[in-house]
Formats: sequence, C-alpha cells, structure tokens
Amino acid sequence: MQMLKGKTIVLGVSGGIAAYKSASLCSKLAQAGADVRVIMTQSATKFIGPLTLQTLSRHPVAIDTFDEHDASVVQHIDLADAADLFVIAPATANIIGKMACGIADDMLSTTYLATTAPVLVAPAMNVHMYDHPAVQANLRTLRERGVMFYDPAEGQLACGYVGKGRMAEPELVFDKIVSLLLDDKPLAGKRVLVTAGGTIERIDPVRYITNDSSGKMGFAFAEAARDMGAEVTLIYAGVSAALPSGVELVQVDSTQSMLEAVLSHFSRVDLVVKAAAVADYRAGTVAEQKIKKKESNITLELVRNPDILQTIGEQKTSQFIIGFAAETDHIEQYALDKLRRKKCDLLIANDVTEPGAGFAVDTNKVTVFDENGQVEAMGLLSKREVAQRVLNLAMTRMRSAGNGVR
Repeated sequence: MQMLKGKTIVLGVSGGIAAYKSASLCSKLAQAGADVRVIMTQSATKFIGPLTLQTLSRHPVAIDTFDEHDASVVQHIDLADAADLFVIAPATANIIGKMACGIADDMLSTTYLATTAPVLVAPAMNVHMYDHPAVQANLRTLRERGVMFYDPAEGQLACGYVGKGRMAEPELVFDKIVSLLLDDKPLAGKRVLVTAGGTIERIDPVRYITNDSSGKMGFAFAEAARDMGAEVTLIYAGVSAALPSGVELVQVDSTQSMLEAVLSHFSRVDLVVKAAAVADYRAGTVAEQKIKKKESNITLELVRNPDILQTIGEQKTSQFIIGFAAETDHIEQYALDKLRRKKCDLLIANDVTEPGAGFAVDTNKVTVFDENGQVEAMGLLSKREVAQRVLNLAMTRMRSAGNGVR
C-alpha cells in the first residue's frame, strides 16, 4: 500500500555506524510510495556506499555542495524546497552541533538551514557523547526551535558500551514519519492532558521526598497523542528525560500544585493520561530553615496528600481517564482495585521489579485493565510503542461511546 505517494522526504545520513539502518529506512519509505531524496555527509560514505541508497531511492545521492548536476536549479535549495519532511537518521553529535549553531559547511547542514519543512532527527552515538552537556544543550536548543526527535534506545553499542545511544529501529522511525505526514489524525480536534514525572514534597529548604520517576512514560504518551493530532497539555514535576516539543508544558513540583494544574485544565479536555508518580504522603510540617543534625534520632510526621486520580475520577463528565499502577506484587488485584475505586476507564499496570519495565528506562512491560478485568498484556516494548497501543485502545472505546473520535 503506497500510503506516502505524493510525499517527498529528504533523508539525511550522517557518519556513524548506524548509517546502515538508513538503507532499511530508505527502502521502507520508497516502498510506501514516498519520493526519497538522500543527502549523505562525506563521513557517512565511509560506512555505507552511496550506490546502495541511490538504488533504493531511485535518485542520485547528494554529497558535495558544489557538485551541481542540474544548471536550472541550486541543488540544496531545490531539495530544501521539495521536502514535505526533512529526516536525519542517523544524526551524529557533529551534525546535531552544526544544526544548533547554524553551521553550513556541507551539503546536509546547508540544506537543513534552507528548508522550511518539519524536521525529524534520530540521534545515534556513544552513550557518553549523548550525555555530554554540550550535546544535551544542542538537543534542547533544537527542540525549542521545533525540531522533533526520535530518541535513541538503550542497548549494546558498536563501541562496546551498553547504554543509551542506539539509533531507533528503522521500523519505528518509519511509523513516526507516516504519522507526521498522513492527514488522517485520529485525535484531531481532541484535547489530551498528560501528567508525568515524580512529585517533590519538601521537608526543609534543601531536602525533599520524591521517587525514581524519569517522566519517560508520560512523555511518550504526550508525543504519541501529539502525533495523532491532539492538542496536548503536559503537566510535569521532577523529570530527568528531555521535554517533548509541540505540546503545552506546565511545570509543577508538589502533589498539591499538580492537582491544581490538572483541575484548571480538566473541564476542557477529552482524554487524561495520569502517568505521573505522585507522592502519597508529604511532611506534616515543612521547616523554614535547614534541619540540623542532632545526636538523637528525629521523627518525621507524614500526612496524606490529595489523590489526583480519584479526584478527577469523581468529577469526570465525558472525559476518558487512563490511570497507572506501578506495583511490585499482586499486580492484577491491586490494579483492579485502583481502577474501580478511582473510576478510571483503563488502568495500565506494571511490575517495576522486572528488568526493562521500571523507572528511567526506555522500555516497559505492561498489562491493561478495564472494569471487567485484563484487556491486554503487552510484552517488553518501547515506551513509545506502549503509548501508541494504549491510545489506540482508548480511541476504540471513545468511538464506541460516540464522542467524536475518528
């Protein structure tokens, strides 16, 4: 099925070992009917031959800025203007730095500066390079300018390290491209509210209670809903992952401040994904000054926090509510109890003790429940894929309820 027929995609390939994945991505795009125009950096040609990508795309591969084949056009401007979507996969630390700083010293960086098309980047590099403050600053700069990212996965890297830095698999990048280019946006016109991260409860000016949440699961839902056409508001507390672009961002700290932010938006939204790890308790008294160490023990009194999920469950009118339960035992029992008490439409439960299914990783292994019991048990998937599949489930049920989802 040529779902991308009539779409032009400029595919930039920079010089990393993951360049071999660009051949698979190029092939998938061409098979889907897209007109694929490939630009390679000189370094990329050391990893994969231009002839491979020329054969797959059925177009000459652009490498040298001064190698003009058609005198009637300026090649990098022609490519920039033709693009419906500009994709760089893999994107090395070098090309990301050039993009952030506006450097145009090769065909790929020059064409990037000239395009007005949406830009999607799939980074790939060593884990320490990816975590370097300079690279992270460049990523933030580009996100603020509207560049979209398909974040790298964790795993075995070509250099021998294990960590975050592997380019996302071509199938996932392809799915992202399709969602960006197709006009059919099933959540178009819908407003989605997502909470993410771990709330912070102060003990004194320098100490607080929190948890291990990174915000990655909530961010995956925000990005997936955005790509499905929704107007997304993301309310987040303590997070360690990069913030998604293209959504309304509301930063909070405590459970109380998150509750207030949620309630201020709740009446206007159609779907809520309550993925934040909210503190159940807070300090009864917050010291105004730093608590000094004493010879004897001290006792910290904890009092109950308001329950955000239960509050919106009791107040909902037509909103569809998805809750989360991070458990360590008796998963189904606790999940169903929570779903029924808090009036969720769906509840996503996971065992955080399982490898790859806890906090701060890019994967998850979840089971979806409704009021009748288990709906679907998902194996180990990327958090983005989990979000996509759960939102598809939600859309099916929202359609059945006749609330206008396509």
